[in-house]
Amino acid sequence: MDLMSSAIPSTATLDRAARAERRWLVLVVVAVAQLMLVLDGTIVNIALPSAQQALGFSDSERQWVVTAYALSFGSLLLVGGRLGDMFSRKWVFITGLVGFALASAIGGAAGSFAVLVTARALQGAFGAVLAPAALGTLVSTFTDPRERGRAFGVFGSVAAGGSAIGLVLGGVLTEYLSWRWCLYVNLVFAAIAAAGALAYLRGGRPASRPRMDWPGAVLACAGLFAIVFGFSQAETAGWTAALTVGSLVGGVVLLAGFVVAEQRVPHPLLPLRVIVDRARGGAYVAVGISGLAIFGTFLFLTFYLQVVKGFSPLTTGLLFLPMTACILISSDLSSNIGLGPRVLIAAGMVLSAGGIALLTQVTVTSSYVSGVLPALIVLGLGLGQIFAQAINTATTGVAREDSGVASALVNTMQQVGGSIGTAALSTIALNATASYLIGHDAGPQTQAMAATYGYTVAFGVSAGLLVLGFILAIVLVPSRREIAGVGGAATTGEEPGAAGVAAAATPADQQQVSEAIPVALCSCSPLVHPVAGSAETARPDYKTRSNIPMGR
Repeated sequence: MDLMSSAIPSTATLDRAARAERRWLVLVVVAVAQLMLVLDGTIVNIALPSAQQALGFSDSERQWVVTAYALSFGSLLLVGGRLGDMFSRKWVFITGLVGFALASAIGGAAGSFAVLVTARALQGAFGAVLAPAALGTLVSTFTDPRERGRAFGVFGSVAAGGSAIGLVLGGVLTEYLSWRWCLYVNLVFAAIAAAGALAYLRGGRPASRPRMDWPGAVLACAGLFAIVFGFSQAETAGWTAALTVGSLVGGVVLLAGFVVAEQRVPHPLLPLRVIVDRARGGAYVAVGISGLAIFGTFLFLTFYLQVVKGFSPLTTGLLFLPMTACILISSDLSSNIGLGPRVLIAAGMVLSAGGIALLTQVTVTSSYVSGVLPALIVLGLGLGQIFAQAINTATTGVAREDSGVASALVNTMQQVGGSIGTAALSTIALNATASYLIGHDAGPQTQAMAATYGYTVAFGVSAGLLVLGFILAIVLVPSRREIAGVGGAATTGEEPGAAGVAAAATPADQQQVSEAIPVALCSCSPLVHPVAGSAETARPDYKTRSNIPMGR
């Protein structure tokens, strides 16, 4: 009897096995949702030239297809994260999926430019709801450090490889079906993820529900939109037009009001202590400036390859893959080089600026191998260093209650910087193109030369922004020696400060710290990887150094 009972698994054992199986099924569901979000960052860029031709919108309007998504996603990401904390994360996750799918369907069926841009803005809004809910679901599902490490490894791989898949998939769908399928394909991913969420995700409301900072959300969104709108209007109305100046000034005033409001509300959307720290502030600046320079560069390079050089959408997607591969390689290598974030971020800025500077030399007759490929390789190597180190620096040492905000802010800076940069660079490129056409004939060859000239001028401005990023990285980002000093001071408890939260934490709390997963450029969700602490990784908050500016 004893032998028989020992051979039969107990109810508790079967229950543990069932819970373990459910955890990995949850990972599959979250990974599918993450893949959909990351794909959308690159798949639409490849389809954009075909969409412009089909719907007949102007060159000055096309940037809104990119900025509408990036702006709504970036400005609402913190709001989306707070919604996941206020309500059942399962239903917030499903709401984000369904909303993203419906917005994609509207965009795919769009018969006009206005409908397409509206759909893209809705995609960004629901993506901002979905991304934090996906990450929060993963964090709450995997509590064992070893399992969590494996789960986030899968999650990070999906984020890193999704942009490359989007380049190829966008080319295939656009070339063999229609640009509209680059949006319709999201319905497939959303349906799979929603069915899995209904079956495997657990519901339940949080015991304590935080409040939403609606004044801060409205001020931030309105301010960012006003700035992007002002830059976009400069191309048609002029830089000195009342609408342009009023939008830009109004945007700055609204963002200043946001800063004031965040100091006064009891539950701020963005606690200012997260960004006033020198290390994190420098990392956010690096991500923001790289977003300013890179998003527009990718847009112009896509049009150069498809419209000027005549490559098909599929070929264009494949031609971008060397850069994606270099981003992944450089990101991995920089994570294992002990030079410190200041050196690596600054070096990444220089490499990226050099890569874009090479693009300023392209002409209508340039070949891909000699004119574009070297620039993509150098640019990819630089971007990998910037993002790997900036994301890690921005999320390391942050207090536990601020970890979600700190990680979301990385992507907010990238997306908002990208939307502002795309609007500003599009205006610069179109003005340069118009100035080139003055005194020239309007033949097809001249049009191609004028467009290429506009792109190269924008590339030059992008390279200059990255040089500015290099200078700011040297000034703002701490050196490896400073960071090591922080760790030593905190360990001995010599200088209490904001990191006192970490010092006073329980041993269980100290078991885990936030380590960002380096991902490719167009990753669209906050990525925080809780890992087992060690002497190297369990670093307290940078605010323990008295010579580093801090907020109280």
